[in-house]
Amino acid sequence: MRVFKFGGASVKDASGVKNLASIVKQHLDQPLIIVVSAMGKSTNLLEKVCDHCHLNESIDTENIQKLHQFHVEIAEDLFSKDHVLIKELADYIDSLKKALIEFSDRPFDFYYDQIVSYGELISTRIIHHYLSEENINNRWVEAGDIIKTDANYREGRIDWKRSIRSAAEFSFENEKILLTQGFLGKSDEEYTTTLGREGSDYTAAILAYVFDADEVVIWKDVPGMLNADPRHFSNTKKLNEISFKEAIELSYYGATVIHPKTLQPLKEKNLPLYVKSFLKMKEEGSKIGNNEEFDHHIASYILKEDQVLLSISPHDLTFVVEENLSHIFSVFSKYKVKIHLMQNSALNFSVCVDNDKRKIPKLIAALREGYRVLFNDNLSLLTVRHFNEELLSELIKEKEILVEQKTRFTARFVYR
Repeated sequence: MRVFKFGGASVKDASGVKNLASIVKQHLDQPLIIVVSAMGKSTNLLEKVCDHCHLNESIDTENIQKLHQFHVEIAEDLFSKDHVLIKELADYIDSLKKALIEFSDRPFDFYYDQIVSYGELISTRIIHHYLSEENINNRWVEAGDIIKTDANYREGRIDWKRSIRSAAEFSFENEKILLTQGFLGKSDEEYTTTLGREGSDYTAAILAYVFDADEVVIWKDVPGMLNADPRHFSNTKKLNEISFKEAIELSYYGATVIHPKTLQPLKEKNLPLYVKSFLKMKEEGSKIGNNEEFDHHIASYILKEDQVLLSISPHDLTFVVEENLSHIFSVFSKYKVKIHLMQNSALNFSVCVDNDKRKIPKLIAALREGYRVLFNDNLSLLTVRHFNEELLSELIKEKEILVEQKTRFTARFVYR
């Protein structure tokens, strides 16, 4: 059994859907689980809809219409205008509007999950119908019918025992292809949860784990895992093979090719992960497995932009001790702010975090109840794995460095 994951860029239009079908046709010799993200920038649109309604208590008609029209145009490129899918899309939009009102008084994270999940539901319905039209027999399943989580909305934690039991109820006798959504699960109360942004990769790993698959393939618009984001760095190189250990390190520091939580369940069962190009499907791509031989051959760069550096110190200028740190971490946990880098001195504890406009002002206000808090924004965080000094000199040339950290294999810089 294989698990294939297709991201939003791979199905952003009708030709992308057709390309997905052509890839699937070449792998009909054994059971296949297909995981699909929302199409194109649908999630961004739904986030705008979500924010607008929750803040203004009115429906964002303009962006809902954009969302509807975007999917209708893809459907009309694939099917006749009287195809049953056209009505399905209208029904989904009506359901979305009802959900916007019905859940408007609930906490934002819960609300977010009920609304943003429509992107994946709609994309997989379009693909289900197109595969069927191409005589590719497939079973459409809601991901939450398999993937069970707690009620930690926007960052659902997997209930592995329940998920394994749910997977055991599925059979591949009648349909060898199971088609489902990335990013989504269900809580004990049967409400939709999401697994964190870019969680579709994680979905593929979860399904591979609970169904005892043989491998996972993530189809992307890049030739494999690159050592850096080509949008920020020239002369990027493909990492042909790296270990789970190295991939987990890269993910932890923010590499976006693989979701940070994706690798652990695969490592536990020693299931290889391949990253391949949906544009050049016959090329080998990259492999992630147990072999550590090639990990140090190529330096990797990870850049996080729009960062905030917070400097936290006690009002009475006493040392920053364990009791302070325990309380500070509890505040970060309460506001669900992830720390990318931390550094402490006798009087200050500094952290680098994403500049989340919703979370950071509340976090700073809460911290200022007990501490003096200074901050710098509009910063970048650069992480370099397997560096040499010549390389670092070139990368940070003409940068104002605010924080520098080095270990044996990793160098990190916060700069403007």
